[in-house]
Amino acid sequence: MADISLTQLQPLDAVRSAGYWQNVGARLVRDKTAMAAAAVLLLLVLAAIFAPLVAPLDPLDGRLTNRLKPIGTEGHLLGTDELGRDMLSRLIWGGRLSLLMGVTPVVLAFIIGSAVGIIAGYAGGWTNTIIMRTIDVFYAFPSVLLAVALSGALGAGLGNALLSLTVVFIPPIARVAESVTTRLRSSDFIEAARASGADALTIVRVHVLGNVLGPIFVYATSLIAVSMILASGLSFLGLGVRPPSPEWGLMLNTLRTAIYVQPWVAALPGAMIFMVSISFNMLSDGLRSAMEVRQ
Repeated sequence: MADISLTQLQPLDAVRSAGYWQNVGARLVRDKTAMAAAAVLLLLVLAAIFAPLVAPLDPLDGRLTNRLKPIGTEGHLLGTDELGRDMLSRLIWGGRLSLLMGVTPVVLAFIIGSAVGIIAGYAGGWTNTIIMRTIDVFYAFPSVLLAVALSGALGAGLGNALLSLTVVFIPPIARVAESVTTRLRSSDFIEAARASGADALTIVRVHVLGNVLGPIFVYATSLIAVSMILASGLSFLGLGVRPPSPEWGLMLNTLRTAIYVQPWVAALPGAMIFMVSISFNMLSDGLRSAMEVRQ
């Protein structure tokens, strides 16, 4: 009879878990704002992936005789930059590096920060104190200042910029992971797992991860917009992507002298950064609302 009850219990848990995520998906799909933001992001990602097929011209090919053409110029739908390069092509190709610099640091920080925070939250005691006091050191510096300082110390370049941004986002994600895990550690089902003789690794893998990764993931998605802005800021300051590679922050830097000649053309990279950042924020808000389902 005990074996029969156990075999019946496992499918029930699976159904409950599947029902929860189906409910989350259904609520997210019904959120028109989140779906609109997801559609915008999907179009931008597809355009960046298929840039060689979508971009009308070579983003590095320019003529000084065509410099700073206005929006709507024949052959240059969004005008040209200060070197006569097609702005539409550069914006499409620039999405590759801009999205890479915005998403990659958050993904890496999510993996590392979640691991550090879960270990600190579940272990408690001196382990928690040492880890979290070390994390608190990074909170003495504003994120912008810390990113600039690290990038300046490491040197300009895509790899160093990604490393700097990853270091910036590890502390906040680790703090959220530690907070969620600490509250979960004293739950009845965790105590029951300990009483049954399960080791710490099994408890964390089976019981803790499934309950804490959701809130951490939602928080991490809200950081992508911040990462996009910080990455663009590093490139604007010359600490990120190096010219002539197209990247939205770098394009803002090179076009800043043209703001009085062709202000609409010069504002295009900033408009792209704003659109992507607000889309990630709206998608994150929709995901947070959808995951607040209670069964």
